Amino acid sequence: MEIWDGYNPDGTLAGIDLVRGEPIPEGIYFMTVEILVRHTDGDYLLMQRDHTKPAFPGYLEATAGGAAQKGEDPMSAALRELREETGITADHLEPIAHMLYEKHRMLNYQYLCTTDCKKDSVTLQEGETVGYEWVSEKDFIAFINSGNMIPTQRERYDSYFKKLGYV
Repeated sequence: MEIWDGYNPDGTLAGIDLVRGEPIPEGIYFMTVEILVRHTDGDYLLMQRDHTKPAFPGYLEATAGGAAQKGEDPMSAALRELREETGITADHLEPIAHMLYEKHRMLNYQYLCTTDCKKDSVTLQEGETVGYEWVSEKDFIAFINSGNMIPTQRERYDSYFKKLGYV
């Protein structure tokens, strides 16, 4: 059973535990994190979602991420998710943005990981990912503008991509 902290819309703890898969009380949110991974050579990491995932099975996604566990702050959750889903460890992540995402009742924190890891050292998480590929910045821009990016991820990263001139 996965337990999450419940949050008020302003990001403060609501003093309520949430259980994954159970209804979330009105006015309460859970925390999620997403991490874009960029290699020091300019390439971006795309992870292929497991074919058994209920949402977007087999799709390539531009982020690692997931829900923060009870007691985790956004950075700790992001570092854990990055390590679990890609095998990449980092000392620091660059905060990109955070937002209240009403559609899914979540507080979402977005980060950028810039890494010099060996590109063949990426690992897959059983039940989460089945493949990966590194793509050039040019191909990454084409990916996010092609309609092949998971729409909710594209939506959450829109302001960052606009700032970079990618869209």
